[in-house]
Amino acid sequence: MSGAEAALPAEKEEESEEESEVLEESPCGRWQKRREQVNQGNMPGIQSTFLAMDTEEGVEVVWNELHFTDKKAFKAHEEKINTMFEQLVVVDHPNIVKLHKYWLDVKDSKARVIFITEYVSSGSLKQFLKKTKKNHKAMNARAWKRWCTQILSALSFLHSCDPPIIHGNLTSDTVFIQHNGLIKIGSVWHRVFANAIPDDLRSPIRIEREEQRNLHFFPPEYGHVADGTAVDIFSFGMCALEMAVLEIQSNGDSRVTEEAIARARHSLDDPNMRDFILGCLLLNPDKRPTAHNLLFHQVLFEVHSLKLLAAHCFINNQYLMPENVVEEKTKELDLNMVMAEIRREGRPAVQWRYSEVSFLELDKFLEDVRNGIYPLMNFAATRPQLLPRALSQPQEDPQKAKTPTPEPFDVETRKVVQMQCSMEMNEEKAQWHLTLLLILEDKLHRQLSYDLLPTDSSKGLASELVHYGFIHEDDCEMLANFLENAFHKHRSPPL
Repeated sequence: MSGAEAALPAEKEEESEEESEVLEESPCGRWQKRREQVNQGNMPGIQSTFLAMDTEEGVEVVWNELHFTDKKAFKAHEEKINTMFEQLVVVDHPNIVKLHKYWLDVKDSKARVIFITEYVSSGSLKQFLKKTKKNHKAMNARAWKRWCTQILSALSFLHSCDPPIIHGNLTSDTVFIQHNGLIKIGSVWHRVFANAIPDDLRSPIRIEREEQRNLHFFPPEYGHVADGTAVDIFSFGMCALEMAVLEIQSNGDSRVTEEAIARARHSLDDPNMRDFILGCLLLNPDKRPTAHNLLFHQVLFEVHSLKLLAAHCFINNQYLMPENVVEEKTKELDLNMVMAEIRREGRPAVQWRYSEVSFLELDKFLEDVRNGIYPLMNFAATRPQLLPRALSQPQEDPQKAKTPTPEPFDVETRKVVQMQCSMEMNEEKAQWHLTLLLILEDKLHRQLSYDLLPTDSSKGLASELVHYGFIHEDDCEMLANFLENAFHKHRSPPL
């Protein structure tokens, strides 16, 4: 037997091991369910949560499964469940774990809802604090402010919905940290999802009891009919306290005592931080501040509002500028030039020169803004977010079963940071050929080409790109204006 023939069985064995790692694929083949289970469930009652691979984007995601044993009852409510998930998929916030896709799997006498959520690989806030406590006595104040701002930004978004969305399960175990410092809140739909499932489908759903060690995150009114968004503020206050002291001691896995919480509160040296946290932990829910108001607390003002507004304006319009615009502009500056000045009567003015500014810090700051670490919501007026209609309307009970709807097109969640286009006249067809280059925030380059028809409009083309998942919905108007300028430039007759 030759050496090549001898190697064949080994190659086949290696291939079979690799194939055995993939347990299941989505109907479109994009997501592959793996054997490894992860503890990052984003809904209550999830029977299985697996690590999966998004083969199109090349990133890891979470494969969640919800099982129903009563197929007849499931079919009766299939339209309601479909509608609910279709609306949840479009909810998008940089500090909330994203629900990417869902589909229904109905076979024999059983039914499943499978949905794909974002995977945050760096772990939970609880895990991070435990590791940090080994080498530090307290959390860095700057990191604490960043984390609080991002959690409150997500809560402000949820609470501004009409009607408000109550998280109801905010603990240091349901807050996740990415490697770049971005905070992501999981289990956001804990209460909404539980309430949306009809009574005749709830029996097979396994609702796990809260762990004893996390009971201190919930206020006295938790679980009562009258509780509201103030529940989340109390839970956030406990998270902020735990972040500040790194750990609130408990006896093994038992509940954290009131004495341990009191010791943690008294250990806070910063009076602003203490005032901030104690306001969240007031026993009377009516006296607790809102998430939006907390974002204006003086303890969180790490970045001046004018600087933050300028940074967001720069990021939102970066597609109009060269990629290295910061580097090029800083080369042109006279470092001895006065950048800002405070004039004072009877005393010399205070001046800041460009030589005192670190441009490396500017690049890092802009990168943090782009990643969502400094959200703009705390400087904007509260705007009610429209709650998905399936979650705000009273429960319906359709009498006839509906067949599963086709999978919708993928929703693009990344923003466009730069765009270029060129137009050439195709003499044979006597029409313009458009080539569009889009650079997304994760540096992905997307090139599209199209033969323009006389009836095509810039708004129509931009809307079509949103529909087919090529651009984010928020970029639609920006791209339409960009295309309109290009059309006017090329189609206008020369003077």
